[in-house]
Amino acid sequence: MQFNDQIDFVRQHIKKNKLRVFMTILAATMGTAFLIVLASVGFGIHDTMRKEILDNRLVNQVEVYSSEMDQAKVEELKQRDHVKAVVFRQSVSINQQTDLDGFIGSHNMTVTEFQEEAKVGFALQEGRLPENNNEVVVGSHFAESLIEMEAGDSDQEAEPPTYKEPLIGKQFTYKMGLFEEKELFPEETTLTIVGIAKEPAKDWVMDTNIYADAAIMPELNQIFISHVEDADSQLFYGNVNVYADNLENVTAVSKALKDEGYSVYSIADQLEQLDVFFLAFKAGLVFVGTIAILIASIGIFNTMTMAVTERTREIGVMKAIGASPKLIQRLFLMESAWIGIVGTIIAVAISYGVSFIANIVLPIIVSTALGEEEFTNLDITFSIIPWQLVIIASVISITVAMVSGWRPARKATKIDVIQALRQEL
Repeated sequence: MQFNDQIDFVRQHIKKNKLRVFMTILAATMGTAFLIVLASVGFGIHDTMRKEILDNRLVNQVEVYSSEMDQAKVEELKQRDHVKAVVFRQSVSINQQTDLDGFIGSHNMTVTEFQEEAKVGFALQEGRLPENNNEVVVGSHFAESLIEMEAGDSDQEAEPPTYKEPLIGKQFTYKMGLFEEKELFPEETTLTIVGIAKEPAKDWVMDTNIYADAAIMPELNQIFISHVEDADSQLFYGNVNVYADNLENVTAVSKALKDEGYSVYSIADQLEQLDVFFLAFKAGLVFVGTIAILIASIGIFNTMTMAVTERTREIGVMKAIGASPKLIQRLFLMESAWIGIVGTIIAVAISYGVSFIANIVLPIIVSTALGEEEFTNLDITFSIIPWQLVIIASVISITVAMVSGWRPARKATKIDVIQALRQEL
């Protein structure tokens, strides 16, 4: 019996029982689509959380925490293998005030080495990085936090106007003072704005900092020491970020630092833990979805059992003319596989449609239920269907369909020829 004849044999039975086969395919489609859509939620949440973690962060960054960190240790870290840059950012620990054209503000100064910052791509919205001691970069919200002095004093209830002029090239004065004292130190430091930092990716993050080169530290320390008698007091406190030359070496650099007693944190460690959790989570969703396919397999089993019963005489004739049991078994397995394949193809198409609609409609529904319009603007993906999920679902669906048809197919091979030929048509 040629392969084309086998296909015709299967097609003829399907045509005779269109309704029954249609309902069986529908059941297989629903089970497979349920598996794909359910598991796609896990992939969507996983992707959203990874984006949230990676947003405005560098994957090769290792944060190093040490109460005894100093410039000597920073230089030692720079000499390590697979280290691209070491950024030592230090912030001023006392009260601070800026004055720009009669507008005042309280801005925190952060000193750093811009040579190292340039290696890791200090993001600028406008301007350039500092090249001299008294040149600075200001945060993207620096101007918004400046308040006109006279307006602020005259009318406390009305919102005072903020600074609207271009910042690049502007000079402002910078003062420090102790929080316990009402007055600032009399010494003023004149700084020139040469750049504006790129706005943070998160809308709720306000960057009002002043970023100055570490070369300004001796000048500020001298002012601090002249007014503070406590020898243990420090003007600056800071943290160190070590940047590996590529993502593959982040774990090695992080482990080496941990072995030496440093407290470290890297985004790679967090992503690894996240991936392990969601691998188990997605496997659980696939397992639950598989149960729906197993329920659908009952329909395939019943359909194939009825097919064997209805074609008992045909099977007898085929055996009488020399058809082998393997051929008869293959014919029924082909039919059950056909049901599984058609159901899977339709299910995949439906799943992509449901996923697309869900990603559009669900944010609107959730934002309406919570009463938060901003929710619709968040970058949240509820459903993602990767090709790996399609393959896994297809293999499960087709395999279950063929297993469901295997028992009826085996039954067909054991039909007695004489009894089959005696049956009424």
